[in-house]
Amino acid sequence: MAIIGTAGHVDHGKSALIQALTSIDPDRLPEEKRREMTIDLGFAWLQVSSGETIGIVDVPGHEDFIKNMIAGAGGIDAALLVIAADEGWMPQTEEHLQILDLLHIKHGIVALNKIDLIDDPEWLDLIEEDIRERLKGTVLSKALIVRVSATKETNIGELRQRLEELVLKVSKRDVGKPCLPIDRIFSMKGSGVVVTGTLVDGALARGDKVYIFPKNLRPYIRTLESYKEKRERAERGTRVAVNLVGLE
Repeated sequence: MAIIGTAGHVDHGKSALIQALTSIDPDRLPEEKRREMTIDLGFAWLQVSSGETIGIVDVPGHEDFIKNMIAGAGGIDAALLVIAADEGWMPQTEEHLQILDLLHIKHGIVALNKIDLIDDPEWLDLIEEDIRERLKGTVLSKALIVRVSATKETNIGELRQRLEELVLKVSKRDVGKPCLPIDRIFSMKGSGVVVTGTLVDGALARGDKVYIFPKNLRPYIRTLESYKEKRERAERGTRVAVNLVGLE
């Protein structure tokens, strides 16, 4: 399995594009609904024709939540850089690309979104040329650019196909030992502590005893959930929620 993370400036349509691709709304918080802006990490998944499930991490674009973007990007295999056709390259577009560079995320696709707002095809050509110029010398210098509209669902099928082709190119490292960088932690009534993250190496199974660093805690895994399903075992490259016991 592979994990794709979004990147891009605030209000360029990242969450809307993920919903168009997957039929899953990644914005889960009431405040996100009220402000119509992604604040925390959102998650979705895409079942492709090969039978593989692609996990998707949707990150906030606003500069105030850049730490959340970094937390989400830390466990991804490829990037979906979203740029609005009516605004073009913006400050957080540049900032997010720099983060992808620092993390060596070498695979990605650029989605030129909101093309339904542009009547002049030559304007789209100019925006695409500018994007190509700005990507030179970066990890996404050879990234494919797909013109889409999330709201009108224009070329969503093509983008889905391109993402499926992209994940086939991603080299899936696995050193055998499980490693789960935690990006969220919360408590559930009747269950206790739950942590979530992207399993970047190895596998986890129900009943496993794990280490939590830097606290040197040794809890057990009570239950595992991945993509809204209970699992006995989770493999590398999946988004997982882990219910832990023994943290008292």
